[in-house]
Amino acid sequence: MKKLQLTLLTASIIAGSAMAATPAETAKQFNLDATKAPSQNFDLTKWKINLPTLETQGARKGKTVEIPKQELGDTKKPFSDPEWFYTNKETGAMVFVAPNTAPTTPNSKNARSELRAMLAVDYGEPANNFVVASHPDAKSYGAIGGQMSATLAVDHVSESGNDKKSGAFSVVVGQIHAAKNEPLKIFYRKLPGHETGSLYWSYELNVSKENHNARDENGKKLRKDIYHNVFGTKGLRHDAAAPTDGIKLGEIFAYDVNVEGDIMHLTFTKNPSSSAKVVKTFDIDLTAGNYQGNSADLGYGNTWMYYKAGAYNQCNTKKSSSACEWRGMEAGDYAQVSFYQLDLKQ
Repeated sequence: MKKLQLTLLTASIIAGSAMAATPAETAKQFNLDATKAPSQNFDLTKWKINLPTLETQGARKGKTVEIPKQELGDTKKPFSDPEWFYTNKETGAMVFVAPNTAPTTPNSKNARSELRAMLAVDYGEPANNFVVASHPDAKSYGAIGGQMSATLAVDHVSESGNDKKSGAFSVVVGQIHAAKNEPLKIFYRKLPGHETGSLYWSYELNVSKENHNARDENGKKLRKDIYHNVFGTKGLRHDAAAPTDGIKLGEIFAYDVNVEGDIMHLTFTKNPSSSAKVVKTFDIDLTAGNYQGNSADLGYGNTWMYYKAGAYNQCNTKKSSSACEWRGMEAGDYAQVSFYQLDLKQ
């Protein structure tokens, strides 16, 4: 096994030569039934979901549709949405769809069809979230650490956008969100005309409240994302070659996020069901702070966190963001992700 030593993290690669598994073979591996609703193929009892459409009545009228975990995890009266969250009728995969323009949650400009881990019933209580082991009040929270494992494929990303903006043509397929910032976002991005896309992840510096909008001597925000390539390269332009080690639309890959003690262990796998698999791993101390020499970073040792998974479309129509268009679903202005496996252990 070849190992690459990187600052604050490590990467490893395992390679073979067999053919990758097809969606049908992957669905069979995870015993998916194409006739069943998502909650009948996946354990959704610890998740709620937000969808890119508005509630028309009740207490959440005018806000994005949110299905609580009691309803989402119900296997006798299972929930699905024919546009945004449903079972693929050929494979049984759990499908998330998010258009370029749609209602969004309050603190975001991007549409999402995305799960949010719910360890308790009430959103705001400490028992609903997890912390690292060294958190000063760890026993008050729902879990110490936890593991999210997924096998999935990105079926589609927006076909419009400004290639100079990293949000264009991209979707977030997994996250750890904290009280303010995000120690982990997993991105997939593929440019039109490229056969393969890039998988990469980010660590957002967790700065103090006073530094939330502060800038350094060069005018750059202290609160920023630090990106790490996994397969392919972040920030490719139209005139660049497609990544030779990238991932195609519809190609199955896997990720595993395991927060154990104070360490976030990340594992990304291409061709996960074959001997041709390629594995890359990263280990990050969430309590260390000063991430890659950024002194404003406090780390995530004193905050609570929760897992997210689905399709968080990074495209929107703002020129300053990604300059994506909204010409309708038929024009390809949406993101779609299919999960063949999703496990949460907390």
